[in-house]
Amino acid sequence: MSRRKRTQKAPTPKDNTIQFNEFVKKKQTVQMIPRSLNQEEYIDNLLNDEKLMVFATGPAGTGKTLLAVMAAIKAFKEGKVEKIVVTRPAVGVDDEKHGFLPGDLNAKMAPWTRPIFDVLEEYYSTKTIEGFIKENIIEISPLAFMRGRTFKNAYIVADEMQNATPNQMKMLLTRLGEGSMMAVTGDIRQADRRDNDNGLLDFKTLLSNFSNSQYIAITEFANKDIERHPAVKEVLSIYGE
Repeated sequence: MSRRKRTQKAPTPKDNTIQFNEFVKKKQTVQMIPRSLNQEEYIDNLLNDEKLMVFATGPAGTGKTLLAVMAAIKAFKEGKVEKIVVTRPAVGVDDEKHGFLPGDLNAKMAPWTRPIFDVLEEYYSTKTIEGFIKENIIEISPLAFMRGRTFKNAYIVADEMQNATPNQMKMLLTRLGEGSMMAVTGDIRQADRRDNDNGLLDFKTLLSNFSNSQYIAITEFANKDIERHPAVKEVLSIYGE
């Protein structure tokens, strides 16, 4: 009597669980991959240890804030800084007055810092971010409250700075302390400030007249650099931008 040859089956995994440590490691890896030549320049500036203040101006959807926050996360993960400071002017609410909004200062600033936290949440859980805020590893500091401070070993992300005054911009830029870096973003065409009262435009003009800056770099984005939905480009074209 002939014996039938058994086919060898592949071993069945004991369970259906993922390798959590590997998943976390991949999730927390910060990969800054440019999608345009201007983004490549911007990333090079952000990752250049000699450029301590990096400016990015241009229309929405070009990656200004996204890449600035990614650079901050990368610097924190690599131990180059000890904390991340988030700031921006809150011009839309009675010119920097936050008192009538409910909650503490972080809650009051939530409507303005949401785009930044959207990026943070791609790398950290909400619970972890809340812990960072509690431990002051992530600090939300409204622009109006930064006077007199000096930030050491920190990465400062200053967003929507087209709504800062020249005095506010000067005050912000002089907050940089030892071991710190700063990314400043804004779209002058969406400014609530007039040209003669616009801190971002004022500093761009001053910088253009200053030759061979050692510590400051600027990338200017255009509509061709928009990486959001193509409809965004069309909207800007309709508005004549």
